[in-house]
Amino acid sequence: FMQEVIREGGQVLYLLPEIALSNQVTSRLMAIFQDKVLVYHSRLSDKQRVESWQLVKEGKPLLVGARSSLFLPFKQLKLVIIDEEHDPSYKQIEPNPRYQARDAAIYLAHIWKSPVILGTATPSLETYYHSKNGKYGWVKLEERYGGAILPKITVINLVEEKKNKKMIQEFSETLLEAIKDKLLNKEQVILFQNRRGFAPTLRCTTCGWHSECVYCDVSLTYHKSRKGLKCHYCGYFTPAPTQCPACGSKEISLLGFGTEKIESELQVILPDARIARMDMDTVKSKFAHNRLIQEFEEGEIDILIGTQMITKGLDFANVGMVGILSSDQLMQYPDFRAGERAFQLMTQVSGRAGRRTRQGHVFIQAMNVDNPVLLDILAYQTERYYERELSEREKFQYPPFKRLIRISLKHVDSDTVNHAAIWLKDFLYPIFGDRIKGPAVPYIGRVRNSYLIDFLLKLENGNSRLQEAKNTLLLAQQTLRNKKLYSSVRFVIDVDPN
Repeated sequence: FMQEVIREGGQVLYLLPEIALSNQVTSRLMAIFQDKVLVYHSRLSDKQRVESWQLVKEGKPLLVGARSSLFLPFKQLKLVIIDEEHDPSYKQIEPNPRYQARDAAIYLAHIWKSPVILGTATPSLETYYHSKNGKYGWVKLEERYGGAILPKITVINLVEEKKNKKMIQEFSETLLEAIKDKLLNKEQVILFQNRRGFAPTLRCTTCGWHSECVYCDVSLTYHKSRKGLKCHYCGYFTPAPTQCPACGSKEISLLGFGTEKIESELQVILPDARIARMDMDTVKSKFAHNRLIQEFEEGEIDILIGTQMITKGLDFANVGMVGILSSDQLMQYPDFRAGERAFQLMTQVSGRAGRRTRQGHVFIQAMNVDNPVLLDILAYQTERYYERELSEREKFQYPPFKRLIRISLKHVDSDTVNHAAIWLKDFLYPIFGDRIKGPAVPYIGRVRNSYLIDFLLKLENGNSRLQEAKNTLLLAQQTLRNKKLYSSVRFVIDVDPN
């Protein structure tokens, strides 16, 4: 289809959620389309961006890029492909404009009257719902590329393992034996833990003090490589204390574990294994993603430990096993999309195992082995999961049955933001009634020294209702700004929040 579009003089936009994916996908596209391929993402220099902008304007046939590629000046856009369409990275969160690139790309294609292809093994709930209702076409691939067999999935009960003293640090004996077995067979291993750093909390066992960011209401994460504590929201860093700042006790312990701790412990347990880590701390430089992926592809790395970066569509021929170290953590986040995200992440990372002729093996460590999301993954019951999740969304009136708009108020003074929230509720409630929820302090109530208060507006689907709501919210924003007491309160409107 792409070749046909290019042959007829059209342009193709191939969207990817992460830069990490671009090298592998680009090299495969270049093998077919040679010099017709152009890559565009945020890590390019200003000069490279200007050159890309000009080439697209002149009609370069195939553009592979991240979400910002949408805004390039296409000459003859005839096909849009959105790979891994479910990925939350398609949503722009900060700064404005806060757009969902998948939805914006569909609208862009509508303007050009061009077809759209959404590609994913784990559709977003919205996409699944639209395809079931006939709004989208549905093409289901019944077998994996090259006839690869689906991996065998084993859930390891951490409660039982701990009771029987079968744990070595963060690893169950079952998991470690499987890793050793794969390494003996010259196969590679991927270990997934969706938290970077060494440990998420530093706590005093005497008085209960724990390390918190001075600017945000979050725990500081301990990073062993830097011997300090870092906030993953604002970047604040401080050296790790040797004694408790509150009571002076030296009984300070690290709680939880991240990718850095897994790498450190595994290097002690398996000293001969070649281990690498892929997270935001190790891929800061321009070519770090590509170098790590290339080394793993060429067999120079035995075990790759990573966050959600490693779940996103990467294809490695020799991966025999995937280990998910803490599935409970994924499912216990206070968000209506937590189950959906957990299902997608675990299914996607499982897909990295056994990509060729051999069957792969996936091990999932869990405390709650009866979680319905986990049971659906274990039984490959994808449709059962989606149907159950849809019925819950319908019952509690969440997307895709309702549109959401989040209104956030931010200010450095907590009293000011609280009073502004009361004023805003009095302004909005007579118009929206029970459709407006709040005010409420979000899960993290202070970020970069600003206090946050959220409202959630649930709207019926339909453009007229949405436009009416937007006009009301813009009026509320302007009215609040004109009030002397609240003029410095930041008023943020986020349509379809992540």
